[in-house]
Amino acid sequence: MRTVLCCVDWQTKKDFREETMKITDGRGVDVVYDSVGQATADDSLASLRPRGMMVLYGAASGAVQSLPVSVINAKSLFFTRPGLNDHVATREELAWRAGDVLGWVESGELSLHIHDTYPLAEAGRAQDDLENRRTMGKVLLAP
Repeated sequence: MRTVLCCVDWQTKKDFREETMKITDGRGVDVVYDSVGQATADDSLASLRPRGMMVLYGAASGAVQSLPVSVINAKSLFFTRPGLNDHVATREELAWRAGDVLGWVESGELSLHIHDTYPLAEAGRAQDDLENRRTMGKVLLAP
């Protein structure tokens, strides 16, 4: 079984590095998916077990300018910064990857949490709720 950490709330009062190490008995997690960026990158790296992987796929708090190679080397960590265009280079690849994800949703292997569906006329309220952190999960707009 893999342990995974997703950095979704960099403004929390809890220290997620400390909490992660507590939960994993000091081992660290196998993978960190970090969409926050600058504010969490160092703690994300520190939360990994030896030979763990950090996937940096966003920059909600700002771009990560550099990572300390000495920290990556000390635990033989892996790091990737995927870009969508590199993973959907052709229409066939896009169809294949989308088919995988949608198949997982259909089979129940991957579940999505939909926070709320807003009428298109209330798009401003949906945006305000997102910006003010009143949502948890996906927000949909319906015509």
